[in-house]
Amino acid sequence: MFMSSHINVCQCDRLGCGNIMKVDTTGIHKETADQEEMLPYDGVPASNKPAETDQDRMNNYKSLIQKVGGQKGIDPAIIAAIISRESRAGKALKDGWGYYKQAWGLMQVDKRYHTLRGGWDSEEHITQGTDILTDFLRQIKNKFPSWTPEQHLKGGIAAYNAGPRRVETYEEMDKHTIGHDYSNDVVAKAQWYKNNGGF
Repeated sequence: MFMSSHINVCQCDRLGCGNIMKVDTTGIHKETADQEEMLPYDGVPASNKPAETDQDRMNNYKSLIQKVGGQKGIDPAIIAAIISRESRAGKALKDGWGYYKQAWGLMQVDKRYHTLRGGWDSEEHITQGTDILTDFLRQIKNKFPSWTPEQHLKGGIAAYNAGPRRVETYEEMDKHTIGHDYSNDVVAKAQWYKNNGGF
């Protein structure tokens, strides 16, 4: 549909993030894999399986994800990966809500910290979630100026779940994220969507 990769790279560089395909990842832990798909294994393959399972539902939002990614300078594969982790592309939601009705929409924007915008699967909602991510990327870049662009990118993804203050070191990036594997899972899923999902 859209998308100029040159524009994305330039904007992403200004945000302090790099190439999602160059970000290291260990994928998800066994406990998360059990919850996601009842998988008997963990790691990157266990992150990839739910991403693949979510692909048909994700395709319903593909044009919106690509549009917002292009406007905000965020690789659409990352947005898709967050949507897969947060809501299983809508499957895990009830009337648009998840997490005890505290979090809203495909990207699970938390009403305790944000004024919710748009319908649960709308462009406005995806834009809000992506704006939150880009703000956290900037904060991580400022907090850790010596990190590489790819480290900033992974840190911003971790901050999307745990908040920038709770990203403390690169080595323990997911120490405070849900499942202690959020950024590693999202990175693995994003790489899968980049390679296989047409993002």
